[in-house]
Amino acid sequence: MEGLLGKATEAMTKGTKKPEAKITHVGLKDVNLEFVTYNAKISVTNPYPTPLPIFQITYALKSADRELVSGTSPNPEPLKANTTTELEFEMKVSFTMLVSLARDIGADWDIDYDLQINVVGNVPAMGDVTIPISNKGQMKLPTLKDLSALANLTTNLSVTV
Repeated sequence: MEGLLGKATEAMTKGTKKPEAKITHVGLKDVNLEFVTYNAKISVTNPYPTPLPIFQITYALKSADRELVSGTSPNPEPLKANTTTELEFEMKVSFTMLVSLARDIGADWDIDYDLQINVVGNVPAMGDVTIPISNKGQMKLPTLKDLSALANLTTNLSVTV
């Protein structure tokens, strides 16, 4: 019976448009004493006349065959009907992890990365759908200017007890 239901669903959805997604941006967002925060933006197209709930966005950011960070983006927004929705989330990478990649840092202070994202949502008549997206590129590391701005900020702080 389960096989018959699967074939019926497949026949009904054959030729049906499906949501599509692409990574539109990966970049440096913030630097603090423990982490470098990168943000990623993805563009997801919903071809249906109704909004689609997104259950989760999972991600894994890798460089030099090592995972820098992975996780799940909290509370993604639903996809708007018949349009493209821009989703954004942050990835926090520890300084120690970035320092371990020193051999991959080029003269222009960047590293090669591979970002893998899964957008999981629910499509009527199809059920749960996972849209896998991946992107390879280069990502900037914090510069000495970024770090000196952080140092100036921390030296101007005072604690009163």
